[in-house]
Amino acid sequence: MSPHELTAQRLHLLSTADIEIEGRMPWSSNATLLCNLSVEGEHVGQAIYKPLRGERPLWDFEPGLHKREYAAFLLSEALGLDIVPPTVLRDGPVGEGSVQWFVDADHQQHYFTIYEHREDLHDALQAFAFFDIIANNTDRKSGHVLLDGDDHLWGIDHGLCFAAEFKLRTVVWEFGGQPVPDHLRTAAEELLERVPLDVAAMLSDDEVDAMVERAQWLVDHPVFPVDHSGRRYPWPLV
Repeated sequence: MSPHELTAQRLHLLSTADIEIEGRMPWSSNATLLCNLSVEGEHVGQAIYKPLRGERPLWDFEPGLHKREYAAFLLSEALGLDIVPPTVLRDGPVGEGSVQWFVDADHQQHYFTIYEHREDLHDALQAFAFFDIIANNTDRKSGHVLLDGDDHLWGIDHGLCFAAEFKLRTVVWEFGGQPVPDHLRTAAEELLERVPLDVAAMLSDDEVDAMVERAQWLVDHPVFPVDHSGRRYPWPLV
C-alpha cells in the first residue's frame, strides 16, 4: 500500500470508526485522550482525541484549538511534507474535537536524540523547521517529534499554531543559517499561489494573511533563521 493510500485508509477509519476512550495521556494541559477505534466490534487502530470541551482557556488563542490540529494536518499534506499524522474533525464521546491517528513511536527518541544520533534524518528534520515557520508553531517541544518503526518522523501537538502575530517557539534551531532546500522553497511558492481552502476555513483572515507573509519571507530569504535572542524556545524543552 502506498503512503497516499495508507493515509486515505486511516482518514476513513478516523472518520467512521467507533471511538472508545482508553484514558488520558499524561503531561497534557488540555484533555488529550487515547482512544481505541473499532468497526463492527473489531479493533482497527488507536487515535488521539482532543475535544473542544477539554480545552483550557488561553488569552492568546480563541477556543477551538482542535481546528488548528486539523489545519496543521491539511497544511502538511498541501506542502507535501507528510509529517502530521492523519487527522479529522468529528464528534466523539464528549463532543466535537480533533481525532488523530496514534503514532506507535519509540518514546526514548525525540528531536534532540534524533538530531544527535541520526544524521540520515537531518533532511527530514529540516522539514519540521520549515513547517513550523509557515505554521507559526509556538510549541515545538523535542518530544513533539516522533520516530516510528519505519524511520518516519511525525510531528504532533499543533493546537498552538497559526497565530497572526509572529511568535515562533521551537527547539529546531540547529539548521539556522543553512539554505532552505529547493523542494521546500517550491512548496512555499505553491502556497503563495493558492492557500488551500480547507486550511483557510479553519483560520481567521488575519491568520491566513500572516501565513502567506511567512511563506513569502521564506521564498525571498531561503535560509533557515537563527534565534539571536535565545528566547524562542518552548518550555519544557522536551
